[in-house]
Amino acid sequence: MRAVIQRVTQASVAVNGALTGQISTGLLVLLGIEDSDTLEDITWLSNKIVNLRIFQDEAGVMNLSVKDREGDILLVSQFTLFAATKKGNRPSYIRASKPAIAIPLYEQMQQALTTDLGKPVATGIFGADMQVQLLNDGPVTIIIDTKAKE
Repeated sequence: MRAVIQRVTQASVAVNGALTGQISTGLLVLLGIEDSDTLEDITWLSNKIVNLRIFQDEAGVMNLSVKDREGDILLVSQFTLFAATKKGNRPSYIRASKPAIAIPLYEQMQQALTTDLGKPVATGIFGADMQVQLLNDGPVTIIIDTKAKE
């Protein structure tokens, strides 16, 4: 599993002009899923995302998590995070899971984040052509790959 996590002051996702998810202060999480991902990856990544200390405390130091700030999370599936660009100029997405595998894992990640955060997580629609808008705060952008555990 691969995640791009952006600290935002606002973010939203729409499909065909209809808003499907919207948050204010919190994290936009773009999530890529591959066939080798398991419940262990979900548990580890959800805990890591919710507890990442990337929000400023009263001293201006990044020492607070989204949970500490009572912020929100917007989770958006993004198979292109597993693009392979080694050969040629057309990316290959062979490592990205097909919907039959990815959808249940995406739904489990949504549930894990909801549980760990203690409130519902906003989402896009898996597999849809989505328009994502965000106001990156900082900017702060973190990339995590569960296989590397970093």
